[in-house]
Amino acid sequence: MFPNELVVIGVHSAKFPNERNDENLRKAILRYGIEHPVVNDKDFGIWQLYGVRAWPTLVLIDPTGRIVGVHEGEIAAEQLAAVLRRLIAEADAKKLLDRTPLRFQREPQPDTFLRFPGKVLADGRGDRLFIADTGHHRLVVTDFVGRVRMVIGSGQEGLRDGDFKTAQFNNPHGLALQGDQLFVADTGNHCIRKVELTKKTVTTVAGTGKLGRGFSQGGKAREVNLRSPWDVALHDSCLFIAMAGSHQLWVLDLKRNILTPFAGTGYEGIRDGAPNEAWLAQPSGLSIGEDGLYFADSETSAIRVADLKTGFVRTLVGVGLFDFGDRDGVGNAVRLQHPLAVCYHDGVIYVADTYNHKIKRLFPKTRACQTFAGTGKPGHKDGALLQAQFDEPSGLSYADGKLFVADTNNHAIRILDLKSNTVTTLSLHGEP
Repeated sequence: MFPNELVVIGVHSAKFPNERNDENLRKAILRYGIEHPVVNDKDFGIWQLYGVRAWPTLVLIDPTGRIVGVHEGEIAAEQLAAVLRRLIAEADAKKLLDRTPLRFQREPQPDTFLRFPGKVLADGRGDRLFIADTGHHRLVVTDFVGRVRMVIGSGQEGLRDGDFKTAQFNNPHGLALQGDQLFVADTGNHCIRKVELTKKTVTTVAGTGKLGRGFSQGGKAREVNLRSPWDVALHDSCLFIAMAGSHQLWVLDLKRNILTPFAGTGYEGIRDGAPNEAWLAQPSGLSIGEDGLYFADSETSAIRVADLKTGFVRTLVGVGLFDFGDRDGVGNAVRLQHPLAVCYHDGVIYVADTYNHKIKRLFPKTRACQTFAGTGKPGHKDGALLQAQFDEPSGLSYADGKLFVADTNNHAIRILDLKSNTVTTLSLHGEP
């Protein structure tokens, strides 16, 4: 909006140790398509110099280097634009503004068939693997040996319904299958999309395309502004949604097309209780189990469960917003680091412990949690479970004795064979 007046510089003061690594930050910049320069403030020097207290914080600096505004928390684009117009007018009146454009060279995106895949869904009955090819803004469907069956979406970032070639997504993530209908958490568009696999069409079933603000009580699905839906899970005629941006779980009644909050007040934190009492923190992964709706509560590095009938929330592992690490154990002794996915199978919750680059097993009845695969160091290595390496795994799905993993920073789908206890990489081939 202000290409010749405004220079944006991002300052990354990381909460999690994994985010302080230069290489991990570089990959995150590519993953989210960030075009402005980013400073890695790994030791919080800039944070302290500017007296920052919260994420995010916006600091406005005039052409003389003087701080002219500070805002903590999110701000609407319209509000920010109004402030910038006033500051630009003041700088122009003082003849301080230099409109010479600044050019920054952006690193090219990786040239791989998949780009930062965020989630994966395995359909054992149909021998189908649905992949959220997040960085390419599309969905890819293969069989279990990697033959590409179809590509859904044009690959262009946007919000457009239509056939598979013309439809557009924006950073799609979570997937849920009901017959030949695939529901998609279209995260960047703040929408839920429905893919008709037989008709080969994509339609929007929830959300307006606008980012929601404040606390919403829901309503007609196409009239409610959503906030970064990150994952979806089906149970009967209900589509549960991990609404990461509002720190809540929501539910879409597919028969009535009504959206309502299911659990969480909207306050960020970790507090168990009834739906109108519980606090969540960026829920990002869902899985239906016999005891309820399990979810990865990423910012508290927690795994929690909500009762499917009452919405009552209990914590299995995780204790606080700033309590994280890599520690196996039982209950409150366990430490994870920003998990993004869970998958329930046969009494076990498999966890994508994303920033620890591991897959872990959590036993909900005893709350025991242990490393299942991965060394803890980022890399791409197949082989025995505890010798294999991953790089920020973010999606999990089970079928036919195998656990499929969206290994996001490796641009790959990995397969954990639960019988042979080995890890391999899915080789994608063929034309859709």
